[in-house]
Amino acid sequence: MDLFKREIPLKAQKSEAATLLGLLFILPIGYFRQEVSLRRLFSTFAHGCPGVGLLLMRLIAGIALIAPAVTRLRAGAPIGPGVLAGLAIGAGVLLSAGLWTPIMGWLVAVLGLWNAVSQPGDPWANILLATIGAALALLGPGAWSVDARLYGWKRIDIRER
Repeated sequence: MDLFKREIPLKAQKSEAATLLGLLFILPIGYFRQEVSLRRLFSTFAHGCPGVGLLLMRLIAGIALIAPAVTRLRAGAPIGPGVLAGLAIGAGVLLSAGLWTPIMGWLVAVLGLWNAVSQPGDPWANILLATIGAALALLGPGAWSVDARLYGWKRIDIRER
């Protein structure tokens, strides 16, 4: 069964649809087959105060990733932790800029959980970082991001002849 094809009831309305991780699913009640469009992980790029809030979340998560990773690299970390520190720096820079936010958000969530489990000490800061990363992956980057400039809504003006 193709991932993007679902059984659609004959009387299905758009209001019956539910979105889960960017894919449009409709309950498989009927036997009418129809193509289902792939949608974004986030529907719009938030403007105003929500956009500024997402910008602050991205910046805090990026700084929280970059600062300990740079400290770890300066201390002369072995190859394994050094690679993870480099990955954390790259993810922090891309997340702060708002480029590939859903992917970087999930990477931040995985790195935060990995650090919470593998490093000694208090895991709560890493759990908070993982939560912020997952929230950014689900909410999107906001209007103040590179993603919004590259992939956001475009306005097309049609001139009269």
